[in-house]
Amino acid sequence: MHLRSDTLKHNGKEETAVLVALISRQQSEEQTREYLEELAFLADTLGMKTVKTVTQKLDNPDVATFVGKGKLEEIKEYVKAMNVDKVIFDDDLSPSQLRNLEKVLKTTIFDRSLLILEIFLKRAKTSQARTQVELARYQYLLPRLTRMWTHLERQRGGTGTRGGAGEKEIETDRRMIRNQISVLKKKLEKIDKQKTTQRKSRGNITRVALVGYTNVGKSTLMTLLSKSDVFAENKLFATVDSTVRKVVINNIPFLLSDTVGFIRKLPHTLVESFKSTLDEIREADILLHVVDVSHSGFEEQIEIVHKTLAEIDAANKPTILVFNKMDLYRHMLETADDPVYLNGEENLELIRKHYATRQNFITVCISAKKNENLEEFREKLGEEVKKRHTAIYPNYLKNEYY
Repeated sequence: MHLRSDTLKHNGKEETAVLVALISRQQSEEQTREYLEELAFLADTLGMKTVKTVTQKLDNPDVATFVGKGKLEEIKEYVKAMNVDKVIFDDDLSPSQLRNLEKVLKTTIFDRSLLILEIFLKRAKTSQARTQVELARYQYLLPRLTRMWTHLERQRGGTGTRGGAGEKEIETDRRMIRNQISVLKKKLEKIDKQKTTQRKSRGNITRVALVGYTNVGKSTLMTLLSKSDVFAENKLFATVDSTVRKVVINNIPFLLSDTVGFIRKLPHTLVESFKSTLDEIREADILLHVVDVSHSGFEEQIEIVHKTLAEIDAANKPTILVFNKMDLYRHMLETADDPVYLNGEENLELIRKHYATRQNFITVCISAKKNENLEEFREKLGEEVKKRHTAIYPNYLKNEYY
């Protein structure tokens, strides 16, 4: 059974997608709109063009089909008329919901977790990252094999194998996946040991980790600080593999690591599988939390990163909150009629003070792309690195004047 799906058609035609989300008591209409924009960005990252977005007001998702019957019929008619390739839901779907939706819509269904997993699979380059993503994907797929089987059955053109033969195939696939999960876990344990040894061999040198929501400019900042080429582009999860570089500020060396970006509802299996990659954050002495201040939901993104850091026991480290993309923020202040951006400079200063006083973070505003205010940023980072360095080497301050 081949479980890896290709998301771009081989004939060069871009795949199309309909996006679906609910407006509920927990999620306002404005939030839903923002989340759908992010979902469209995720789909675009995987090479899918969004042709329609669908929302419905429901207190709770329908147990059988996520959306109500009327809305499902509306989606079905559009998918059939426009020959849509994928329908993507902005929440995780249960195995029964996936099965029921695919049966009605007669097309491939993605939920948020599967979409993110597919992006990670596409982006992962190293053996470690690919093993981590494949493990997470198999763990995700295991309870959903009925859906995968019916999808493959249609591809094969069979219509009379739904009975015993299909069930036997599913059981065979389950055994194969369980075996593969076991193999991948053992492989990952071996890689984890090697990585742990590598981290220990770095000795007593200060470690700084870049963290933040996906697509906030971490890799661009990494390139500026380390003066080396680090892959960066305007796509979600441009960085999946962690990258470590040696940097020197004021004659003090430290190790800087760029890590995978966080996102709302990051699949739990992915967090578990990326344990060794996230160890770069867990074992860091200082965190550089990079924020895209030009994003209307940047405060929510900060909270999402904080919650994820708390999940991996890394929330209480010395942190510099780096408000990035100030050039884009100023541009929006000049051009936007949105009340959110009125008195924007004053609002941002209040937000900075909030995080500096209540959260005890060091804050700085920069534009990594435009090289704005980088001296202040380097100065603040250098001060924090120096504190850690002198704790390791108490005689440093005495010797620096010799």
